[in-house]
Amino acid sequence: MISYLLKKLGYAILTLYGVVTVVFLLFYLLPGDPAQMMMGQNESEGQLAAVRAKYGFDQSLGQQYLYFLNDLSPLSVHSTPQKDFTYNDGKYTGLKIMTMGETSLMLKWPYLRESFQKSGKKVSRVIGETLPNTIILAVVAIIIALMIGLVLGIISALNKGNWIDQTIQLVSTIGMSVPSFFSAIIFAFLFGYLWHEYTGLRMSGSLYELDDYGENMQLQWRNLILPAVVLGIRPLAVISQLMRNSLLEVMSQEYIVTAYAKGLTKYQVITKHAFKNALNPVITAVSGWFASMLAGAVFVEYIFNWNGLGKEIVEALNTLDLPVITGAVLVIATLFILINILVDIVYVWLDPRVKLD
Repeated sequence: MISYLLKKLGYAILTLYGVVTVVFLLFYLLPGDPAQMMMGQNESEGQLAAVRAKYGFDQSLGQQYLYFLNDLSPLSVHSTPQKDFTYNDGKYTGLKIMTMGETSLMLKWPYLRESFQKSGKKVSRVIGETLPNTIILAVVAIIIALMIGLVLGIISALNKGNWIDQTIQLVSTIGMSVPSFFSAIIFAFLFGYLWHEYTGLRMSGSLYELDDYGENMQLQWRNLILPAVVLGIRPLAVISQLMRNSLLEVMSQEYIVTAYAKGLTKYQVITKHAFKNALNPVITAVSGWFASMLAGAVFVEYIFNWNGLGKEIVEALNTLDLPVITGAVLVIATLFILINILVDIVYVWLDPRVKLD
């Protein structure tokens, strides 16, 4: 287990390094002056020069790339002179390990820099305020998809070939085919506007909203229902079909025939033997969908005005807020890697025949 985790950690570092390099090249080679993006129309040459010097925009592309890596690396180098870009003026949070002359080695949290459009607000704070809402939305959506999808998959497998099976397969196919942004618009109009007086739901809203007096933030769980259902439709359809096909395959195995020969009922065979072994492809789909939800909830969050990371990414793209975009991409990539490692470990628990290698 330890050797496997160390190997995965090495792969994760290489993957993240590749992501960091691609993100840097994509966004920092864009035409335009980042300093002007930050200052807007109220800039002077002196102010622009000060901003370029503060953020390293006046350096060569290679130096900017090294500064970028230094900011993101947990183990990084910092200089004592204030004129140096790596001078720590309070933007880094960490532990100073050693100092040699004017250079210090520091162990710190990755520094994602400051937003161009939010008055110098740290990107880590922007992500910290929005990512939890996206995680809550994704978790609720995947729970809905699992609860309904597994049940429909089992029902479909037990009724293979008849009208029940065909109906579930047709609905699943439609669910996989409809884009999330289209479903979001339909659900928001029907349940949040047209049938609002019956459902009590609204077309848009976030998890926390100001009260009627504009003084305190209130928790609004009802605003979670529509975006979670919309976000869960496509994984629900996939889970339903995977569960059906996997369960049918497992039910044809010899040990299932042996279980029937021992006098077990169909319910006992499914719950004690077939169900757990049929979950492997479902776990693969769930892990992939959950990870993709963190990045793919963009349109759903934007349509329902859900204050999550997806909505923040759209706003950052509209305003070319490069640090927020790059920070969000790196955080999502890290979560992808962590979820994949966790899924591999869950495989071993579900099926002892699977070995971590």
